[in-house]
Amino acid sequence: MRAPPLLALRGVSKRFGVVQVLEDIELEVRAGEVVALLGDNGAGKSTLVKVVSGVTPADKGVIEWEGRAVQIKRPHDARDLGIATVYQDLALCGTLDVVGNLFLGREIRRYGFLDEVEMERRTRALLERLAAGVPDLRAPVVSLSTGQRQTVAIARSLLGNPRVLLLDEPTASLGLQQTSEVLDLVDQLRDRGLGVLLISHNMGDVKALADSAAVLRLGRNNGFFDVNTAAQEQIISSITGATENVPRRMASRGDEW
Repeated sequence: MRAPPLLALRGVSKRFGVVQVLEDIELEVRAGEVVALLGDNGAGKSTLVKVVSGVTPADKGVIEWEGRAVQIKRPHDARDLGIATVYQDLALCGTLDVVGNLFLGREIRRYGFLDEVEMERRTRALLERLAAGVPDLRAPVVSLSTGQRQTVAIARSLLGNPRVLLLDEPTASLGLQQTSEVLDLVDQLRDRGLGVLLISHNMGDVKALADSAAVLRLGRNNGFFDVNTAAQEQIISSITGATENVPRRMASRGDEW
C-alpha cells in the first residue's frame, strides 16, 4: 500500500474581502518528490504558499500531514510539522554575515554568551554538504553573489531538518551557472527524501527538475501533469487557459498523480 503524501491540501479555499483568491485547491507533495506549482501572475501561487507556511490561514478545506488533518494557523505551526519556506526575496539581513543570518532568532548560547564557534561549525558543515564552494562565513551577505545568497537562504531553512521545503521562484534572478547550482542543490534535497514544492515560471527548470506539476488558474486547479511525459505545450496551454484542463478530484485519481 502506498504511503500517504507528506503534505496534502483537500478543498482549500481563501478569500480576501470580496475576492476569492483560492477555491477548492487540491495538492499533494510526497517524500523524495519535486512538485512544480505553475500559474500566471495572479493565479494564486503566492497565496497558496502563505497558506501552507501559516502566514495566511485557509478559510476552508483540510490540510493533511502524513495522512492526518492538521491546523496551520501560524508559521510556528508549519515549522513544528516540518515545513520550511524560502521566499523569493530570501529575507536575509545584508549587513549580517553568513553565520549570523543562519542563526538569526535561534542563536546558540553557552554559559549565557553566544557560542560563535559552534554556530560557525554548524554553518560550515551544512554549507559544505549543500554547495561546492563555501563563501566566507564572516562576510556580510550583501557582498555575496545572488546564487550564494540563495544557497544561504536554503541552508537556513534546513537548520530545523524540515521534511517539506517550499521554494518561491528560486532561480528568478540568477544567471545560467548560478541557476544550475541551485537546481543541483534542489536535486540533492530530493535525493535525501525531502518533498519540495517549487514555484516557478521557468519551464526549462520545471522540465529539468520536477517530477510532477500542478497548474493554478484564477485561483483554481487547472491541471495535473507528469512532467516526464506531458508535452510542454500542454502544460503552457493549461497555464494560459488556451485549453481548459479541468482536473478530477485527487480522491478519484489514485496513482495517476
